[in-house]
Amino acid sequence: MLGEAAVLAGCRYYFGYPITPQNEVPEYMSRRLLEVGGTFIQAESELASINMVIGAAMAGGRVMTSSSSPGISLKQEGISYLAGQELPAVIANMIRGGPGLGNIAPSQSDYFQATRGGGHGDYRCIVLAPASIQELADMTLQAFDLADKYRNPVMILGDGMMGQMMEPVTFPEPVDPAKLPEKDWVLDGAKDRPQRIILSMLLDPKILEAHNYKLVRKYDAVRENETAWEMTDCDDARLVVAAYGTAARIAGGAIRRVRQRGLKVGLFRPKTLWPFPAKPLEELSHRVRHILTFELCAGQMVEDVQLAVKGQAEVKLYGRPGGVIPTPEDVAHQISHYYYGAHLDEEGPGGGA
Repeated sequence: MLGEAAVLAGCRYYFGYPITPQNEVPEYMSRRLLEVGGTFIQAESELASINMVIGAAMAGGRVMTSSSSPGISLKQEGISYLAGQELPAVIANMIRGGPGLGNIAPSQSDYFQATRGGGHGDYRCIVLAPASIQELADMTLQAFDLADKYRNPVMILGDGMMGQMMEPVTFPEPVDPAKLPEKDWVLDGAKDRPQRIILSMLLDPKILEAHNYKLVRKYDAVRENETAWEMTDCDDARLVVAAYGTAARIAGGAIRRVRQRGLKVGLFRPKTLWPFPAKPLEELSHRVRHILTFELCAGQMVEDVQLAVKGQAEVKLYGRPGGVIPTPEDVAHQISHYYYGAHLDEEGPGGGA
């Protein structure tokens, strides 16, 4: 699905290296790109593949790579170069358990790596967090548009479960690469135009500082215009669960269960992990003073939740590291334990009002 959505988005270049649990993506792209006149290369390493992405992006193509956790780690230097050179590209990470080689079970333990840049220098990737296969399809097309709009790498953050599940999908209309807006910065030969240069080595400190301030202004624009989130059952909530991706789907099932038992619980789901939807979460914390962050890791997004609420709400964590997937009933049990432990079933200040 991810491969087909990329092709429909106008992607004609894919460079990657095998790693589970995302090998279906390069397998699919290896034959599908041939059908549309594109280029697929299984590189000799993750390092080689991300540098091939840089080359195709410089030439103006819509280009993608994909990998899983350790492979994304190896690509970090190249991703920093993409950001420094202001080159658009899409990087998909189907996270596996870690650290180290870990396992191929689902995890969300690459949140820090994705949202903090991951590589060296002052830069950001736009990070999208789909929670279903349909949303993964939609966000794949969105990722290519955002990459071109901001001349910036965009990361799609999934996990091993999303990388192996099957669901029905309605695909959007395909994009004709020939009809995409012209890029006036690409390196396509300078016979009939002035020379263009794309580089990230700026040895003069003042020039580098000016360039980095330019990037900061771009990131500010992304925060202003592209932050996305979803709130469910929050109008009357006394407790809100914050979760993204696969964890948010599990949390949604848990919340339906506890609401049937009379507990007033809502869901706050970031759809962009960077920029993180801090402002709406802060506003929510003025009337909901208890937040339970649920993650498939030892706790990473919880730090952004704590920063967002600025001490207005108590933030607790339910994390499951290592690839173990709790059931909705498991999460419902944790919600109930916190809900009753904080006396949210009571009225008045003791109930979190």
